[in-house]
Amino acid sequence: MKAVIQRVSKAHVTVKDKLVSEIGNGLMILIGIKKGDKENHAKELAEKCANLRIFEDSNGKFNLSIKDVNGNALVVSQFTLLADTAHGRRPSFTDAEGPVNAKKLYEYFISTLNSLGIPTKGGIFGERMLVSLENRGPVTIIMEE
Repeated sequence: MKAVIQRVSKAHVTVKDKLVSEIGNGLMILIGIKKGDKENHAKELAEKCANLRIFEDSNGKFNLSIKDVNGNALVVSQFTLLADTAHGRRPSFTDAEGPVNAKKLYEYFISTLNSLGIPTKGGIFGERMLVSLENRGPVTIIMEE
């Protein structure tokens, strides 16, 4: 499982010109689910995201987590994070989990963040989405579980 985590001032997702989800201060999390990932991977990654100290304290140091700043999370499934570009010019996505299992783990990841006290919203799994965000910092972290 791979995640791209961005610290944002705001973010939103639209599908077919309709607003699906939006958040203010918090984390935009793009998540790629690979073959073989299980619930324990999703749980561990969600816990890492919830406790990742990338928000600044009063001294400007990265000492605060999303929980500490009462932030929100917006999670979007993105199988393209698992692109293999080693050969040719067209990426291969053979490492990405199939849609049925990937959707279950995506929803489990969101529910785990919510259970950890992070108000979390999602995009619409499998849809073409427009994702807009205001990356604050900019701060972008890539994590794998």
